[in-house]
Amino acid sequence: MKDMKLLLTTILLFSSFFSFATAILIPMDDSQRNHLKAYGIAYWVIEKGQEVDWLLNYKGGSFVTEHNVTVEKEIIARGISYQLISNTERSELAQQLSAADVNMDVVKLEKAPKIAVYSPKTKQPWDDAVTMVLTYAEIPYTVIFDDEVMYNELPKFDWLHLHHEDFTGQYGKFYASYANAQWYQDQQRSYEESARKHGFNKVSQLKLATVKKIKDFVTGGGFLFAMCSATDTYDIALSAEGVDICEQMYDGDPADPIAQNKLDFAKTLAFRNFNLVRSPYEYEYSNIDNNKIERGLNENNDYFNLFQFSAKWDPIPTMLTQCHTTSIKGFMGQTTGFKKKLIKSEVVVMGENASIGEAKYVHGTIGKGFWTFYGGHDPEDYEHFVGEEPTDLNLHANSAGYRLILNNILFPAAKKKKQKT
Repeated sequence: MKDMKLLLTTILLFSSFFSFATAILIPMDDSQRNHLKAYGIAYWVIEKGQEVDWLLNYKGGSFVTEHNVTVEKEIIARGISYQLISNTERSELAQQLSAADVNMDVVKLEKAPKIAVYSPKTKQPWDDAVTMVLTYAEIPYTVIFDDEVMYNELPKFDWLHLHHEDFTGQYGKFYASYANAQWYQDQQRSYEESARKHGFNKVSQLKLATVKKIKDFVTGGGFLFAMCSATDTYDIALSAEGVDICEQMYDGDPADPIAQNKLDFAKTLAFRNFNLVRSPYEYEYSNIDNNKIERGLNENNDYFNLFQFSAKWDPIPTMLTQCHTTSIKGFMGQTTGFKKKLIKSEVVVMGENASIGEAKYVHGTIGKGFWTFYGGHDPEDYEHFVGEEPTDLNLHANSAGYRLILNNILFPAAKKKKQKT
């Protein structure tokens, strides 16, 4: 009888222990004090070898992980809102999210992706939203450029961001405004030296080789994220393979007068049937971008809306659109937004301003990999100019626009589900 009582007592003790064992819930709705650093702590936890559950469409895309003192102290140190829940509550929450009649789900984040940022090693007179938010969120990354790409170092990484680069070889089409600026002349000299180093006569040829290697990286299973001019110029460069679209001030000889007719849209990722802007003095590459006059908006009425996707049937766009709001402030850039009529039919539009026919945030696949294009320069600086001070993200810790960038950072960490049929 004594043995039976001891056994029952032991069972009750263990049952009590497991009922009160805790997990950490990091809410991502309006109750979160610092959304951006919350992504950083999720990355930090999986980097340490501990899984994180991403609760899609639950309180803005919240995170849950097993409790330990080290993790809790780190969360507190970074100023992130959190709460402790029992493992029983965690299990009940998982069941709630998995129910067939709710648009929610749980995705496990298992492995911290190795992140590369394609950016010039020389200082540029503008900042980059992705590198700023990675630094603020305390997510590590490696800066690479043409040398690393040409030396086939991309396979070392899982995720690649394209800085605000001009892949057409036209130096950002800054010639009219900055041809005499020292930074512009230094950039042109550096790019031309790099082209010769890799056996090319023109910068445009080096950039074409770069975009093709990046395309191979994505096709093989990599993740690509680009903003602003790195979106449309990437596709323009692919479509113009073997065609000279650069005027004399850029590459020493005139552009092909019938270049437009030679573009091959079958080679692009996102866009088709676009027209080049041929003037070297115009600060625009093509009609893909909705320019300021066409848009007819200002800072007070410029917003775009996120689409809602099925967490269970479309987990990828669901992950990429996790946010605490569905209406996000617009922001400009050299490439601000994409005309929907020029987007390929297979591309998923995740955010748009329907009133002006503009897609802001789009996503697609190629081969085994994924890519995302996000229009605009800085989600918290409406019209960023060359030479302005970088945005202080301490003032924008709950930025919805910046959250979309960080969704893309965590996406490669997700455990891949079998495709539903």
